[in-house]
Parts: sequence; structure tokens; C-alpha cells
Amino acid sequence: MASASSSSMNLEDVPSVDLMTELLRRMKCSSKPDKRVILVGPPGSGKGTQSPIIKDEYCLCHLATGDMLRAAVAAKSPLGIKAKEAMDKGELVSDDLVVGIIDEALKKPSCQKGFILDGFPRTEVQAQKLDEMLEQRGVKVDKVLNFAIEDAILEERITGRWIHPSSGRTYHNKFAPPKVPGVDDVTGESLIQRKDDTAAVLKSRLEAFHKQTEPVIDYYNKKGIVANLPAEKPPQEVTADVKKALS
Repeated sequence: MASASSSSMNLEDVPSVDLMTELLRRMKCSSKPDKRVILVGPPGSGKGTQSPIIKDEYCLCHLATGDMLRAAVAAKSPLGIKAKEAMDKGELVSDDLVVGIIDEALKKPSCQKGFILDGFPRTEVQAQKLDEMLEQRGVKVDKVLNFAIEDAILEERITGRWIHPSSGRTYHNKFAPPKVPGVDDVTGESLIQRKDDTAAVLKSRLEAFHKQTEPVIDYYNKKGIVANLPAEKPPQEVTADVKKALS
């Protein structure tokens, strides 16, 4: 569907079934309440599983700031050019720039009913700048979904993951073990662990995550818009909790 929305595409060339599908989707969406949602959670907490479900259910656009920055740079937009200058110097892209890129994205028809922000804001200052920008648009963040999960459970989830590199097949020591430990079921080749999935890397990522995001959660807690989700539950139950929090 993405191709149909690109400006270079002539609507006359879009198959009728695609146009009708998109029209029906928009009609269905028009009656949904606007929602502006932020997802917070450590790596492996299940945000990636829930975000497409939330996106479809509430007709929101999914804003992943890393992807958006890369897209802005590739498109050579004024903000993208500034972002590239910073990246080329090895500097962090400024908060104002990132908020500016989010502001740009919100003009798209797909963001009309609201958005899901993932991976931003990561600091209290970023949260304030985001609020200021939204305020100028006459809107605000409605809900912050905090995917709360104990580090020990995450460690078990993540450090148990093994991959067969050439096929991409994934296994898990506990939840989906291979027939023979350390070996791919189909080819009999060795499995590897991604370096991000080792206990040492995970520990430092989690420490950084907690240190960075606790002030952000506190900031939104004061506004009374945080919903803490027990993210160790099975995905379907987490989805039910998400819908309850957003209703």
C-alpha cells in the first residue's frame, strides 16, 4: 500500500481494489477517537509485537525516530540536511531537530488520527520539547504505555535466543528449543547468538535504559497518563491490557 501513497504515484494507475480498500479503511478510521501514544520499554519487552496491533486498531501512524531520521537524510529535506551534518561530525542529532522531524511527519494523512512514538522521548528535556511542539498543534500525548518487566525475565527471554544465520530461523533454549542443542533442526548447522543477546551486553543495555527512562516515566506520571503493563504476560493478554489502557 505504501507505494500508493507516494506523491509520484498517479492515482489513475492504482488498481481499483486498492483504492476501495484504502477508502474503506479511512471511512472506518474516521469514527475512531484520536490517540497519541508513547511506548516505553526495555529491549525484549514486546513493544515490537504490540505496536503494529495498536497502529491498525486505532489507525495511527508509527513513528520510529531512527527510521525517520534516516528517511529525512535520504530525502535531503532541510531538516535531513542538518541531521546529516551532525551525523557526519559524529555528533548526536539535536533534540530540536528530532522534534522538528516528528512535527513534519505529523502532517501526513496517515498521522491524522494520531501516532505511536517508539524510542523517543528518551530524556525529560525531549519530553518537554515534544509537549511544546504538540501544544502548538493544539494536541497532547494521551497515553504512555510502560512495558514493565523484570530484568531477570528479560534476561531469560533474550539470552536464550539462538539464530541459524543463513536461514534466519530462530530458537529459544526454553520456549522453542532446537531438537539438538546448538544445532539447526533443518540443516544440522551450528546456531549462533547475536552479540546483543549476550548477558553482558544485555546488562549494560538495561542499566542504560533504566537510568535514562525513569525520569521520563516520572515526568509523564506527574501528568497522570502512564499505564503500566505487566509485559511478562503472553502477547494476547498484553494486547488486551493495551486496549483497556487506551479505551
